[in-house]
Amino acid sequence: MPHEMSLPELAQALQNAAPVMVLTGAGVSTGSGIPDYRDHSGAWKRPAPMQLSEFVGSELGRQRYWARSLVGWRTVERAQPNAAHHALASLERRGQIQGLVTQNVDGLHQQAGSQQVVDLHGRLDRVECLDCGRVMPRQQHQMALEAANPHWSTSVHYSGVAPDGDADLHTADYAQFKVPACSACGGLLKPAVVFFGENVPVERVNIVREMLGQSGALLVVGSSLMVWSGYRFVRAAAAAGKPVYILGLGVTRGDAEALGRVTIDCCNGLSALEQL
Repeated sequence: MPHEMSLPELAQALQNAAPVMVLTGAGVSTGSGIPDYRDHSGAWKRPAPMQLSEFVGSELGRQRYWARSLVGWRTVERAQPNAAHHALASLERRGQIQGLVTQNVDGLHQQAGSQQVVDLHGRLDRVECLDCGRVMPRQQHQMALEAANPHWSTSVHYSGVAPDGDADLHTADYAQFKVPACSACGGLLKPAVVFFGENVPVERVNIVREMLGQSGALLVVGSSLMVWSGYRFVRAAAAAGKPVYILGLGVTRGDAEALGRVTIDCCNGLSALEQL
């Protein structure tokens, strides 16, 4: 396990290594009302998200995804940046952070004012056509979904929403749900996010690797690092001799590579770090 640091110790270490790269996960957005996927031990809190193979290969899978997303999207759309997002934007403006890589798909870092952001897993507020490559705002597709299924959101009961806007619906007949096709070519529409079973675009990975190469350290905030897409950068930082620090609650896959960590809620921890 990494050394448990105090916040002043972490602040000093980051100042000594500045500028640093930050990698954020779902724990940063829980303070905005967007739930995370895993508990503090790294176990799933809910069924695993939609796999790319099921979305592409199954009409019923697509119906289920968009039916649940029609309801759950509103939670993500209404979310506002919290103290953690604002603290990271402030640290960037002060020159301590030179790049922020997020595994979240909610766009809240940009809303808070962070400029150098890489959306590792894409953005939920965009929809792309898998056939012609057209990209449209999610709101446009949301309106089409609601027009094709006018009573859906009021006829189903839901008990929760995932970080990707997937709502837990009960007693829903997905086979009756209508999924609009691309208005340009009639192709399959997919949220512009990286699904489980899908690779992060190589160009995006290379941008992050270059960003990491220009950084003095890596700070991981609010991520369990259980998926390779983010964990790979912890491995790369450690291999390059760059210190890795972790801020958040619970165990992470990167604890073995980390030089130190602060076990604290992301909002409280980053707010305090900003003041040091």
